[in-house]
Amino acid sequence: DRLMTEPKDIFAALGPVSTLLLWLGPVNLTLGFFNLLPAYPLDGGRVLRAALWASSGDLRKATRQASGAGQVVAWGLICAGVAMAFGARLPYVGTGFFNGLWLSFRPKDGSLLGNYVKFFSDPFIYETVGKTLWLALPVTILNLVLAIPVAFRVRRMRNQKILTTLLVLPITLGTVLVAEGLLNYLGPQGWFNRTLMAIGIIGSPVKLVHNYTGVFLSLVITGFPFTFLLVLSYLTGIDPALEQAAATLGAKAPSRFWHILLPLLVPGLTVTFCLGFVQAFSVFPSAVLLGAPAGPTRVISIAAYEAAFEQYDYSLASAIAMMMALVLLVVIVVVLGLRTLFYRGPASGGKG
Repeated sequence: DRLMTEPKDIFAALGPVSTLLLWLGPVNLTLGFFNLLPAYPLDGGRVLRAALWASSGDLRKATRQASGAGQVVAWGLICAGVAMAFGARLPYVGTGFFNGLWLSFRPKDGSLLGNYVKFFSDPFIYETVGKTLWLALPVTILNLVLAIPVAFRVRRMRNQKILTTLLVLPITLGTVLVAEGLLNYLGPQGWFNRTLMAIGIIGSPVKLVHNYTGVFLSLVITGFPFTFLLVLSYLTGIDPALEQAAATLGAKAPSRFWHILLPLLVPGLTVTFCLGFVQAFSVFPSAVLLGAPAGPTRVISIAAYEAAFEQYDYSLASAIAMMMALVLLVVIVVVLGLRTLFYRGPASGGKG
C-alpha cells in the first residue's frame, strides 16, 4: 500500500473529531505562542508585569515597564512588516509588496506594461474583478447588518461569554473545514436536501453548492464571527449613560439608536466593513471547493493562482495581485470617505 502523503488522504482516514482536532491544534498552539509574548496587555505581558511587581513591589512601575516591553514588541512587528514591504524575506512569510510590484512590470514579452495590457484586454481575466466584488460586497454588508442587532442583544445578556464563544467558533474551524462541512450538509445527498425531500417540500435536491450560493454561505459563516466581535467591541465602548440619559428625556429606542448609538458606531462600523471586505475579497478555498471556478465564482485570486502555478507566469500573477490591491484600496478609500457624511469627530466615543 502506498503511503498517505496527500492531505486529502490523511483527512479521509481520520474521523470527524480527529480532523477537527488536527485543524484546531496548530491554530491554538500558534495563538498560544503569540499570546505568551512578553508584551502587555497580552498574557505574556501580564506574567512579566507580575514578575516585575513581585521583584520591585511597585505595581505602577511594573505596569510601565511591561507596557514598554509591549511597545518594543509592537515596533518589532511593524518594522518586520515594513521590511517585508521593501523586499526583505522573512522565514515562513516571504517577501512583500514592492518586489511584486517590480515583478509585474517585467512581463515575458519584455514590454513595460505588457501584463496590464493583457489584464484589461482579456475578459477571462478582468471580469474576475466584477465577480469578486459581486461576492465580497453583499457578504460584507450582510455580515455587518446581522452583527449589529446580535451585538446589541449579546451586550445585554448575562451569559455573554458563552454565547460569544459559540458565535465565534467558525473562526477556529478554518475556511477549508467549513467548506467540507457545507459540501456534506448542503450537497445533493446531504441531510438538508434529504430532510426536505423526506417531508415532501421538494421533489429533487436543491443545488446549494458548486455555485454562487455555496461560496456566499461559506463567506457568511466564516466572516460573521469576525464582524460580530469587532461590532461588539465598539458597542461595549459606548457609555450606557448616554442612552439612559436619552431615555430619561423621552427618546424611544429607535431614536436612541439612530441619533446617539449609530453616529458613535459609524467610525467602528466603517473599519469593520473595510476589514471584512478585505477578508471576503481575498476568497480562494471557498471559491474552489464550493463554487464554480470556471464560471460565476472565478474570483481574482483564482486568476492569480492559475497564472502563477498553471501558466508559470509569475510576472502576470504579480500584476493580477497588484490590480487586486488597487481595487481593495479604492473601495476602502471610498468607504472611509463616506464615513464623514455621517459622522465628524473622534474615531471612538462614549467612555472616558
